[in-house]
Amino acid sequence: MRLSTAPWVVLATFSGTLIALQSRINGELAAGLGKDGFAAAVISFGSGFVVLALGLLAWREPRDGVRKVARAVRGHRLKWWQVLGGFGGATFVLAQGLTVTALGVALFTVAIVAGQVGGGLLFDRVGLGPAGPQKPTRRRVVGAALVLVAVGISMADKVGGGFPYALLLLPLVAGVCVSWQQAVNGHVKNTAESAYTGTFFNFATGAAALLAAFLVHAAFAGVPDGLPSEPYLYVGGLVGIVFITIAVATVQKLGVLVLGLCTITGQLIGSLALDLLLPHGDTQITAGTFAGAGLALAAVVFAALGGGSGSRVVAGSRSGSDHGQPVRPGV
Repeated sequence: MRLSTAPWVVLATFSGTLIALQSRINGELAAGLGKDGFAAAVISFGSGFVVLALGLLAWREPRDGVRKVARAVRGHRLKWWQVLGGFGGATFVLAQGLTVTALGVALFTVAIVAGQVGGGLLFDRVGLGPAGPQKPTRRRVVGAALVLVAVGISMADKVGGGFPYALLLLPLVAGVCVSWQQAVNGHVKNTAESAYTGTFFNFATGAAALLAAFLVHAAFAGVPDGLPSEPYLYVGGLVGIVFITIAVATVQKLGVLVLGLCTITGQLIGSLALDLLLPHGDTQITAGTFAGAGLALAAVVFAALGGGSGSRVVAGSRSGSDHGQPVRPGV
């Protein structure tokens, strides 16, 4: 690592701790809303959308980007479903609200990482991202398998203890959805020529999906009786904007692979720190949790830093690059 890149590595790692922090905030918000994860997700994602929409009114460049995306969709240069990357973010935020209190931030993060690595391998292979098809390397396949083993280790000492196994499936699926989100958002960003516009579409579609899910849920289960009074529970959307902005800024300096490694490192560090220093709900930190998180981190390092990035697209194919760095989904 060159000395000139060190500040960007620190910043990217810090953004990963913010992801873990958002998971804790949204989990506590859901608990304060009577364990209504749907309402918590709408508040978190919706607040981020409102902030970005106000910014869109103030700056011309993002508004021009919106018009470029609309013209591209009408002209079939951008597929309509590629604008729906926010659905992946919505799944992630919903998983936070529904499962973090029961699983704990550390185990939630390990499950998310497992889904991200697996989804990244899949979507690289089928060419969903702007860089086109990418043949997975042996190191990436082994790394993905090790992350799944890490989830098993994290759960091993909870067998027979009434652990909510079904809840683990949601963050696993959410991790895959995050990889899909990163892939399609790359197309929107390239079309708009504006990272802000790409982020805006992400929050707009995600907020709409979560609002629809909340209304369906409320029709059967009702709405929360009241809102919690703690102000910090309402900053999850702002935290999300910050770590997404950091990712957009640092990818040009580090490349996607190193950026992914840094953010996952931050997630693992932040999640363990939160569960240790500020325990909440029924979560328990055990030796298996530490071992699983450690193995997941080692697997990500193994997959991301060695052996190149697989077969590249052929010359002349569409590139989603930022200053020569190919945009790739996942880690």
